[in-house]
Amino acid sequence: MNNVVLIGNISTDLELKQTMNGKSVCQFNLAINGYGEKTDFVPVQVWNKQAENLVKFQQKGSKIGVVGRISVDNYEQEGQKKTFTKVIAHEVEFLGTKKQEKTVAEVRYERKNAVNESLLANSNSFGITDEDLPF
Repeated sequence: MNNVVLIGNISTDLELKQTMNGKSVCQFNLAINGYGEKTDFVPVQVWNKQAENLVKFQQKGSKIGVVGRISVDNYEQEGQKKTFTKVIAHEVEFLGTKKQEKTVAEVRYERKNAVNESLLANSNSFGITDEDLPF
């Protein structure tokens, strides 16, 4: 069985490429929190429509989930045998973009400001003037 499930942040800029056969492919590194303060950067490859949607809707810093398989490529470079390990994604789930992710404090602050602005905008609709205020 060869199955991998990862959740992390895209750590490289996304670029959509086309193969000679016209298939879309996107390769990037996924930053995954490891044990302690360690971060692992795992190479991921996404194909076809999923690759197109990934580039269209996500960016560097976006949090995603990946389900796929491990692929090990063997090659020779300058007379030395080398291996390159990557994850071939079967499924990619968007868990939010960096721009969409906000802390609870940021959300509360924005809501409070929106309520205050709404109250100020509607204060004259209640027939209240500055002279009616005790302060």
